[in-house]
Amino acid sequence: MRKFTNVNFKALIFGAAIAGAFILFGYQFWDWFYPFSAIGLLYAGYGQDNIKLGTIAGAIASTPIIVLTFQGYMGTFEGFFLTEDGIMALTILILAVGAFVGLVGAWTKRSRVKALEEYEKKQKIGKNKKKNKK
Repeated sequence: MRKFTNVNFKALIFGAAIAGAFILFGYQFWDWFYPFSAIGLLYAGYGQDNIKLGTIAGAIASTPIIVLTFQGYMGTFEGFFLTEDGIMALTILILAVGAFVGLVGAWTKRSRVKALEEYEKKQKIGKNKKKNKK
């Protein structure tokens, strides 16, 4: 009984690693590396077969960002975010943003596949029909 046959684990693991690596680079070197952690989440969503799996993969790939945030790599927190409710709200917020970025990656892949199919369909019709057979 195989439940996870459609999940691309390579994209999921590499996406999570890329997201975590850019957080660490941002902490260690320059602050402008932080936004590039979204590249990993996009890759995790783009590597999946459908939009639903891409959204879930983006949320799962954002878990290293949650861990690094609570270890202090994204700065210190004060006020509401030191309470239990604040920690839970921040966790849900990071998961929601990760899921959204994964959704965008999966949607981009779906749109690219559709565009390639349209292009192939157009190549079979019209004046270039004889050129493409060679």
